[in-house]
Amino acid sequence: MADYYTYFSLVLKLSDEQKQYALELANKGSNYSTDDQISDGFPTPLADILHDWLFETEENKEGIWIHSQDGGVDAACQFVQHLLEKFDLQGHIAFEWSHDCTKPRVDAFGGGAAIVTATEIETFSTSEWLRSKTSQPQNLNIKLHL
Repeated sequence: MADYYTYFSLVLKLSDEQKQYALELANKGSNYSTDDQISDGFPTPLADILHDWLFETEENKEGIWIHSQDGGVDAACQFVQHLLEKFDLQGHIAFEWSHDCTKPRVDAFGGGAAIVTATEIETFSTSEWLRSKTSQPQNLNIKLHL
C-alpha cells in the first residue's frame, strides 16, 4: 500500500489584527466535520469548500503560515482570496505544490502552482500541461522500459 501526499507552504503577510481574524477563521475551518453546523458568520464561499480544508495555519512573525502535506490546495486558495478581499490587500499571492508518494507509482508524482488575487484564482498543474503537450500525435522515438 502506498501513501499519497500533496505538499505546499506559503506565508501571507498580515497585520496583527488581520492575523488574529485569519487564525480564528482557519481554526473554525480546521475543526469543522461533516456532522457540524456551519457557524453563523462563517463566509459562505469558504463554507462550500470545508470538505477540502486539509491545510494547517500557524502564526508567523510576518503574518500566517499556511501549509499542508495532505492537500487542500483549492480550499487554501479560497481562504487566501477571502483574506485578500476582506482586507483589501493589493497584489497577489503565488505558491507551488507537489504530489508525492511513498512508492514509485506511475500516477503519483506531479504538482502545480497557483496565483491568487482578491478577484481571481488561477491554477496550473503539471498533469494538465503534459496532457496539452501530448494530445497531438508526435513522431517521437521514445522507448519506455518497465
